[in-house]
Amino acid sequence: MFTRTRRLRKSSIMREMVKNVTINLNQLVYPLFIEEGENIREEIDSMPNQYRISIDNLENELKEIVELGIRSILLFGIPKIKDEIGSEAYNDNGIVQKAVRFIKEKFPEILIITDVCMCEYTSHGHCGILNKCDVNNDITLKYLSKIALSHVKAGADIVAPSDMMDGRIEGIRKTLDENGYVDIPIMAYSVKYASSYYGPFRDAADSAPSFGDRKTYQMDFRNNKEYFREIEADIEEGADFIMVKPALAYLDVLKAVSDRINLPVVAYNVSGEYSMVKAGSKNGWINEKNIVMENMYAMKRAGADIIITYHAKDIARWVKTGEIIL
Repeated sequence: MFTRTRRLRKSSIMREMVKNVTINLNQLVYPLFIEEGENIREEIDSMPNQYRISIDNLENELKEIVELGIRSILLFGIPKIKDEIGSEAYNDNGIVQKAVRFIKEKFPEILIITDVCMCEYTSHGHCGILNKCDVNNDITLKYLSKIALSHVKAGADIVAPSDMMDGRIEGIRKTLDENGYVDIPIMAYSVKYASSYYGPFRDAADSAPSFGDRKTYQMDFRNNKEYFREIEADIEEGADFIMVKPALAYLDVLKAVSDRINLPVVAYNVSGEYSMVKAGSKNGWINEKNIVMENMYAMKRAGADIIITYHAKDIARWVKTGEIIL
């Protein structure tokens, strides 16, 4: 007799009962782009329904996020002034620092993660201090530590270094500990590939490099072994979360990382992945809601504990209107 696996798929109630991969809104993180200036709420051309927002327009956005049941956000800053050393990144009155203080005052219930990098703040668009045409790893560590400390002093709950410099977790952990912030977690962008999926984000954050690329510090997707070295190093240096970025093209890596470590695993569902879904939906080629949820469950099935996604508000709305059941 052949096996009748269809018995457990006979009805929606049956399928709900036996499913073993789950998602809840507490596991979703919504990214926000905060731009220095006033009266700004500018839609990002390559990322429909995503905006660059000034602090004076932030309150309504945050009210909506809270009402939808999203509890965690990831902040990216877009300053007015950029220079060779990204000085606005570690300015205590910089755009991210001001935004963090504003959010903590108005919405203390929101958990704030801040991106720690220099690409949005440097005039050349690279993620650190240059030595001719390449980033000087060890000098950059000092600047990254200053950025992380300034974010935490402003009230950030978690710092998330995305630069991919060797040793940055150790440097940041030491700086935070020495300044009394021993309880602040570090969400490490441990497995971050040099990916074409970041294109729309670079439009959003004005962070495209003015020359060359980032392949000397971001990882080569043709190598299927080096991510173990990255995660092991970050764990030894004091990381509290391990991230894989991008997510969908790297589900094999996400699964391998999840199987190997016992820290929370974060998947970043990046801008290019988001924009492709939005473009397909706009053209009527796909069912957006179904594709989004299939992608979310793929990341969860591969082992993600937390998902950073620009779809978070859409998912929360679908839950609220009863269009989907998580």
